[in-house]
Amino acid sequence: MSRTQSLSSRPKVIDLTTSIQPTTGAKKLVIKNLRTKSRQDVGEYYQRTWNELDDTLTSIFRRQTPKAPLEVLCRGVEATCRRGEADKLAVHLRDRCKAYLEKELLPKIEREPGSANVEALSTVHKYWTEWNKQATLIRSIFSYLDRSYLLNQKNLLQLEDMGIQQFRHAIFSKSKERDGRKLGGKVIAGMCDLVEFDRARQDDIFDAALLKDSVVMLHIFGIYTKSFEGGFLRRSQLFFEKFSEDRSSSSMKDYVSACDNLLYREALRCDTYNFDSRTKRGLLESAHHILIEQRTNILLDAAGLAGLLDASLMSSLRALYKLLCLSNLQQDLKQPFETYIKETGAMIVRNPDKVDEMVVRLLELKRSLDLIIRDAFEKDETFSYSLREAFGNFINDSKNTTAWGTGNSKVGEMIAKYMDTLLRGGLKAVPPSLASDAKDRDAAEKQGQASTGDEDAELDRQLEQALELFRFIEGKDVFEAFYKKDLARRLLMSRSASQDAERTMLAKLKTECGFTFTHNLEQMFKDQELAREEMASYKETLEGKPNIDLSVNVLSAAAWPTYPDVEVNLPRDVADIIARYDRHYKHKHTGRRLTWKHALAHSVVKATFKKGPRELLVSAFQAIVLVLFNDADPQTGLSYKTIQSSTGLVDNELQRTLQSLACGKFRILTKSPKGRDVNPDDNFTFNQSFWEQKYRIKINQIQLKETKEENKETHERVQQDRQYETQAAIVRIMKSRKTITHANLVSEVIEQTKKRGAVELSEIKKNIEKLIEKEYIDREEGGLYTYVA
Repeated sequence: MSRTQSLSSRPKVIDLTTSIQPTTGAKKLVIKNLRTKSRQDVGEYYQRTWNELDDTLTSIFRRQTPKAPLEVLCRGVEATCRRGEADKLAVHLRDRCKAYLEKELLPKIEREPGSANVEALSTVHKYWTEWNKQATLIRSIFSYLDRSYLLNQKNLLQLEDMGIQQFRHAIFSKSKERDGRKLGGKVIAGMCDLVEFDRARQDDIFDAALLKDSVVMLHIFGIYTKSFEGGFLRRSQLFFEKFSEDRSSSSMKDYVSACDNLLYREALRCDTYNFDSRTKRGLLESAHHILIEQRTNILLDAAGLAGLLDASLMSSLRALYKLLCLSNLQQDLKQPFETYIKETGAMIVRNPDKVDEMVVRLLELKRSLDLIIRDAFEKDETFSYSLREAFGNFINDSKNTTAWGTGNSKVGEMIAKYMDTLLRGGLKAVPPSLASDAKDRDAAEKQGQASTGDEDAELDRQLEQALELFRFIEGKDVFEAFYKKDLARRLLMSRSASQDAERTMLAKLKTECGFTFTHNLEQMFKDQELAREEMASYKETLEGKPNIDLSVNVLSAAAWPTYPDVEVNLPRDVADIIARYDRHYKHKHTGRRLTWKHALAHSVVKATFKKGPRELLVSAFQAIVLVLFNDADPQTGLSYKTIQSSTGLVDNELQRTLQSLACGKFRILTKSPKGRDVNPDDNFTFNQSFWEQKYRIKINQIQLKETKEENKETHERVQQDRQYETQAAIVRIMKSRKTITHANLVSEVIEQTKKRGAVELSEIKKNIEKLIEKEYIDREEGGLYTYVA
């Protein structure tokens, strides 16, 4: 039998569970004993539902669990609302909650022990928290009423708003007065008291959580601004006034620190405890007005600021600047800031006891102020400008210049000498207080300057700092005179630490002051180059290698300082070779005359000691003295008078020379009797036992300090040159204007000569009179001057 046949022979199965039969169709469903509720039964259901809801409210108010399930209660609320009794149910719910809050909860709150404001606040917050829980349960049960009916009603509040409004009304309107204040007033006062506790740092009674929750509670009540903000700001104002009054006699440092800490704590409290932004703004504005604007006598006190600046109290200065910025008063700090700079700078410039430290102290002052402007005053350009103005003021103040009796700027002279120290000593001469720190070096690298490890770059930065002081000087002729004098000494004595630094400095001066200022200085470098070429030409004429290697610098007298002629008896072989060069030069350059300045010469002398030979780098006078000991008795040596008669040196030069050889670090000669000073009755012998590891030894000459007469002579020469420049300026002006009034002539002369140096009005008048005498100009009626062609 096949599979198909098998399947077709299976009996049919009928599903008896369905009411639909394949042949008979759907059966009719008949329900017997169906009973319908009467109208009386429906009324009983709604009455029972109403009673259950009312009992549920009673249970909630008594903090008990409702007897009926929440699902049943929610369906009951929906059924009542659908029946058309939503309004009645809403009014009933409102009245029950109001009665509970005003007749049950409020008396309970008022019966709580404790009369203090904070205790009242704590009690109200506690019951508000409980009521909030109760109200939440009520809203969940009556949610259908809330969403379907109260949502669109204007006369009835929604359940959440109703619960807030009724609790607020009970506390702030229905409460009884106690100790002269209602419960709501105690709540507000308690919050203000908590703030006072925090301000007084009474941590044992300050409740941070209560204050934060109370602020939130008032925000929920919607009375934060109306009830709390005004009173809080008034009490805060009184606190600020007392705080300011208590510290009215404090120092600027203490007052600034106290105000800074107070404002920080006030702002932090507003943020931490959710105070409104408008409250914070009003609070800080009140604090700024009382603590800052009404106390400018403390914050802008010149003496107080000077104390902070002297001690470089960066944190206090930063706090001071920020305080003044809060009231937009930072510009008022400019005046005491300038006053401090002028007074401090004038004290440095006028101090005769520390004249050698003048430039270093000025640079330290400027560096300190630059750091203060950068780190404390937020790089405010106003103070940078004030700094430049104040420095220029005291540096060029006639009271400070006349204090030295020269009539010229002492600062210009000392800057030139400071630069000379740097250019001679290099980095070793840089004061530790002025060495670049990490921030300075990083800033230099960002500006494209050399790396921090480059010694030349560091030296260049130090010279640039000195050049910044130089820019403040109006009378630059004094600087020029001393810089030229020191540069000549460095070039002639080969004492420059770096030729690159010398040329870099010259280029900076040229950029700063122009070609005329550096013309003579550049000529000095050119003279040395020409001298080297001249020596190369001379050596080509020599036959064989001479015993003495001569090097001569031929200088043009106009570009170099004048040096005194010092008579000295040269060794015969030295004199012969010098005479030979003299003949060569005069033969090559007809009509020229050489004046030999032996005081500027230096040489290398080979000396033989017991332990071996050494080379001594000495001055010409030292070499002349040492050569005498070649023919002297090693035991008896030479007396002072013998050396003087042989060399022809005057006492000052000879004493310096012998002192450097016998009393210095390297004692090539032995003096008898021993001592640091050289006297006419001393005797000297060659020190055969001298020894030094280095093969070439530099014997420094004892330098004569610049005398007052030499210094005065330099300043007088500057004054004389200034007179010539003034007269030249007058002639130039008259030549271009032909006729001019006295006032206009004086003002134009001042304008043209101020870069070289300040000229007194009396000096200008004297030079006008001199030019009238020389018949360059004529005086006419009406105060006019006329140029005479």
